Amino acid sequence: MAGSISRRSVLAGAAAAVVLAGCTPSPSPDPSPSATPTAVQPEATFTFAVPSPPSSLDPAVTSDLESWRIARQVLEGLVAADPTTSEPSPALATSWQESSDRMSYTFTLREGVTFHDGTAFDAAAVKANFDRWFAFTPEFRAANPTMAFTHVFKAHADQASLSVFKACTVLSPSQVRIDLTRPFTALLRALTTPAFAISSPAALAAGTADALDQTASFGRLSRYGQHPVGTGPFSFTAQAPDRVELASYPKYWGERGQIAKLTLAVYDTPQSRVQALLAGRIDGFDPLTVDAVEPLVRAGFPIARRDPFSVFYLGMNQAVGPLQQEKVRQAIAMAINKDAVIRRFFLEDTSSAGQFIPPRLAGFNNSANFPGYDPERAKRLLAEAGYKGEELAFAYPLETSRSYMPSPAKIYAEISAQLTTVGLAIKPVPIQWSEGYLQRVTTAGDHALHLLGINGGYADPDGFLSALFGAKTGEFGYFDAQLFSKIDRARELPEGKDRTDAYQSINAQLAGTAPAVPIAYPISGVATSPRVESYPTSPVLAETFNRVRLKK
Repeated sequence: MAGSISRRSVLAGAAAAVVLAGCTPSPSPDPSPSATPTAVQPEATFTFAVPSPPSSLDPAVTSDLESWRIARQVLEGLVAADPTTSEPSPALATSWQESSDRMSYTFTLREGVTFHDGTAFDAAAVKANFDRWFAFTPEFRAANPTMAFTHVFKAHADQASLSVFKACTVLSPSQVRIDLTRPFTALLRALTTPAFAISSPAALAAGTADALDQTASFGRLSRYGQHPVGTGPFSFTAQAPDRVELASYPKYWGERGQIAKLTLAVYDTPQSRVQALLAGRIDGFDPLTVDAVEPLVRAGFPIARRDPFSVFYLGMNQAVGPLQQEKVRQAIAMAINKDAVIRRFFLEDTSSAGQFIPPRLAGFNNSANFPGYDPERAKRLLAEAGYKGEELAFAYPLETSRSYMPSPAKIYAEISAQLTTVGLAIKPVPIQWSEGYLQRVTTAGDHALHLLGINGGYADPDGFLSALFGAKTGEFGYFDAQLFSKIDRARELPEGKDRTDAYQSINAQLAGTAPAVPIAYPISGVATSPRVESYPTSPVLAETFNRVRLKK
């Protein structure tokens, strides 16, 4: 249309390409707290709009993006994702050493750091957190099925022989060692995620962190899950159904930035976020949707883009009869016109996904993509499989936008229409995100199809393949011992050709059996007000608001 602004022209060049594969570099020299005084006290207030409230403020028990967004402000881990490369960089640990047998990691800790409750951060605090995660009971894990510790380390103390984690040992107040039962190449990268952020042991105890005795719209959580205490640049001050309030921590060891009071406010529709930004009620929002780009750019509002590091997919639950057949799953994959979905609902430069890791990661297999759009072939496969019109419940979320899924209801309508065209009987199952959508589709149940995505929490193929397909889950309801074994073996291989080849083989096997259908590698974006000079976008979403720069 004449006069329209191309989404590509708006977003192109907004973010430089990020190299996300390669060996872990040695940590660079890191200043001590006393060497990085904050010259100017934070004074600004800043309100950032998000699509939904957090499911829990305890990042160890969830993988919810909004929970982790808050966790990144309040808590810190031993290592952080470098803003440029996403590789591990110093955080609460200033340096580390891997043993020659790759079975242990010794961390030297930052000294003089305190938790927001005034207690000291030290090696004992690190050990208390690792011991807590390892000790999570089967009942606790069942209530929190997306916990990263389970995906990363495979098992807990009740199945110690199956766990990658062996022990966390205090060597001195400023030194701690993590021992493994077998090598895990992506360990340091995995530790950059908020799931492994270090909480105050005193606050965990006071908040009975392992007792899910509080009720919320998402489900049950602990008192600590309503009031986290870490060492991060912002401390938790208050939570309401439509907002979380944080304040700059006066004793933060690093750069405090310009923001004294930070509010993460819930605006659950794209239109409400755009209107609030144009009206000056908020200073920025995430995620940016297609319809928001042109009015914001015309009004002079900055757009910051993230390069793709997530996969949007259609999940299929093999516990539902027809989906147990490979031909039915392959037919579903062939029925989806990914380009039509992307063109209508995703930001420019989003590309169609042919596998479950992004192209920039080692292990991406150019010759192992899922079958392409072929509706006639899909119809023939359904006939060969003996599909007789059994109804397939198709779950999709309402009242939310995610960086990997900007307009869920519209995307559902397009995909369900495509599936109906090849002869599948689709039953819509809309579920409010805030009423437990994530829990519903990732645990055992009668959902046949569902929309979801995975953000690469860390820059390694393991962060995608092991999390999704490394073990039997309620989300996909399938069991493939050979595939699970191949993923376990790949995790242990050192960086190099053998590891890359192993992940390429896994991608090829997934394309053949189709436990889910990758649809897009989404470009995502953040919109900010003109008072924002720069916003620290990160492909792994490691974005902290003490790094936001406001115009003077």
